[in-house]
Amino acid sequence: MPRGRYSLHDPHDHTPLGEEHFQCAPGPSGWRYVSQTITPSGDHAGSVDLALDDLGRPIRLELHAASWQVRGAALDGVTWVRTDPTGAHATEGNVRAHAFTGTSPAFLIATARLLRLTPGSPATRVRLVAFTDPVLAPRTVDQSWALVKSEAHTTDSGPLTVDEYQVSALDTGEQHTVHIAGDVVLAAPGVELESLDTPPSPSL
Repeated sequence: MPRGRYSLHDPHDHTPLGEEHFQCAPGPSGWRYVSQTITPSGDHAGSVDLALDDLGRPIRLELHAASWQVRGAALDGVTWVRTDPTGAHATEGNVRAHAFTGTSPAFLIATARLLRLTPGSPATRVRLVAFTDPVLAPRTVDQSWALVKSEAHTTDSGPLTVDEYQVSALDTGEQHTVHIAGDVVLAAPGVELESLDTPPSPSL
């Protein structure tokens, strides 16, 4: 069960956004990720609880940030309920999309597990609902994912396969690279892996 810490920063100006303390593991039906986010000053900022089925679809998502809460799942596309800080005005949403995304590295792992790409295969288009901090406002985004290469690296605990993805935002054409090993993000825009207690779980 990998357990560790990511540092988060603004991918454009590198302003520190805090840290995400996480643990994740394969389960009987798929994969689960839970985390707590901390501000640069050390205050609690939010949490993520994401469970995927064995096909990589989100069967449960619960996000907390700035007193806002989102609960969602794959249902007729993706469906969610977003609750305001007072709890008085919950709003429901539904989009014909494949999955969710957001600032947490968990969503990069989730998208990679959903797409199951192979090196050298054509780029795959995916529609996602992004929940943006700090108020978890939903926004539909279209991305293109391609697995550029997979490389095996020798480590003290055995071979470690690192996948390099190229991710493109189809609305702006902006491209970036994501490095994933098993169920841990090694590096991505705005994300750095700072510590890891145990090796990543193998990829599917």
